Amino acid sequence: MAVLLWVVLLSAGVSLSQAQESFSKLPDIYKKGVELALRAINAHHASKDHFLFLKSIHQAEIEAGFDVVYIYHNFYLKGTKCKRGTENADTTSCAFRNDRPLVDCVVCYKISAGKIDDKPQPYLSCMYRRSLSKESMREREIGCFRAGFGSLTPTPVPFTGS
Repeated sequence: MAVLLWVVLLSAGVSLSQAQESFSKLPDIYKKGVELALRAINAHHASKDHFLFLKSIHQAEIEAGFDVVYIYHNFYLKGTKCKRGTENADTTSCAFRNDRPLVDCVVCYKISAGKIDDKPQPYLSCMYRRSLSKESMREREIGCFRAGFGSLTPTPVPFTGS
């Protein structure tokens, strides 16, 4: 499944970019997914710290036409010294903590006319980097496949001509 996902991404003319150090440098279509992840993790009852974007690991997009883009984004979040629920937090007001592990997130979603679509529902998986296993990475691939990347798999077209 992993090979299939990457073959689909690469065959569709996807560009994977280098890690970017700053949220402000991200293109808007990637910021939307990071914001989705930050809302989820900063609202989670088990989170005690406020989390912020640290850097991108992989970015990919497939333009499907008609102003539709499928997004894959793998990135790190890092806990800060601010408490969960801190409003208008940034790295100057909430310094990163170095005594906590990084949170590795993958988000896959469909953008239409500049907004995240509800169908298919965006896929989001965030876990401590040290907890990542081959099984959890496989689950992420399946989640992204269900979030729309699977619908872009090339299918054979039957030939009925002579």
